[in-house]
Amino acid sequence: MHILFAGGGTAGHINPALAVAGYIREKHPDAHISYIGTPDKLEAKLVPEKGYNFRTISVAGFQRKLSLKNIGRNINAAAKAVTSSIDAKKILKEIQPDVVVGTGGYVSGPVLREAVKLKIKTAIHEQNAYPGITTKMLASSVDAVMLAMPEAEKYLKLNKKPFITGNPIRSELLDISRTAAREKLGLDSRPLILSFGGSLGALKINQAVSGLIEWHNGSQRFYHIHGTGKSGYEGVKNYFSEKGIKLSDEIDIREYISDMDVCMAAADLIICRAGAITLSELLACGKPAILIPSPYVAENHQYHNAMTLKRLGAAEIIEEKDLTPEKLIETVENLIENKPKLEAMASAAKKGAIIDANERIYEIIMRLYTNA
Repeated sequence: MHILFAGGGTAGHINPALAVAGYIREKHPDAHISYIGTPDKLEAKLVPEKGYNFRTISVAGFQRKLSLKNIGRNINAAAKAVTSSIDAKKILKEIQPDVVVGTGGYVSGPVLREAVKLKIKTAIHEQNAYPGITTKMLASSVDAVMLAMPEAEKYLKLNKKPFITGNPIRSELLDISRTAAREKLGLDSRPLILSFGGSLGALKINQAVSGLIEWHNGSQRFYHIHGTGKSGYEGVKNYFSEKGIKLSDEIDIREYISDMDVCMAAADLIICRAGAITLSELLACGKPAILIPSPYVAENHQYHNAMTLKRLGAAEIIEEKDLTPEKLIETVENLIENKPKLEAMASAAKKGAIIDANERIYEIIMRLYTNA
């Protein structure tokens, strides 16, 4: 059995593929697993680390805004569209996979298109509530469409019913209880706020959270762990030092949250972006959230993701254009010590969770393999 994955550009496209690949390897240690990505993106680092056969093609996305610079970029993208298809076809003929699984990003487009032409079984997995351009283009031609969120179906032209699979999540998030996590962090019964804006950091989130921390610092009402991200750590530390504010023991500011599974399990309220995998993890852990969707992503898909949780009753949304310390403080104050409200949001999150995504995706791949 030889399964080929194609996807990349961001961790949101790569990690689901790696999670399912790992699951297949557990079930079938003798299975061949290959991966096609780009040579200069994150997958070029993450995939070889897992020991999979990694091949590359060069792709570029088309720019929609008209400018002289973008005209040049689009000429380059058009040229790469041709060469990437030729290269993808060459690799497919060489390695002869039984099933090709695309997980999004520009790189998955030419690989899946050529696989369809070669009559290789194909599947695509869409992580977001609003599908990316690659999913929209290929949904009607692949053998199986897998959606993390049912809302995505209405944006696609399909000739067959999609499979609702959820997003693969880290197993360690399900392995630790709230009680055990709080003991590990040395917390008492007071609520814990967990906030983060991603590994690189998000300036507006750091600014708003700094105001939130300043508001509750010294009150001893609740704990707060905040991950600033790489670009924000010094700025947040300087904010408090320049104001001469000494942070109380209940506040823990970190550049990076390395024990996210523990912190998430211990938290009573989480403030974060609305990336697809993060939201799947919030649901799986049953955590109420205040979501601040990134406005800097394709098709504003994080807003659509956030609305999925809002409709479930599991989250409140503050759009970045409306985000101020005062707005965040008001939203937190209305939730953090309102135990019935937090419990209702946690229950809604749990009801919306899909925790067996790996198994669901694996079964669909195996069905395609046995019918190849």
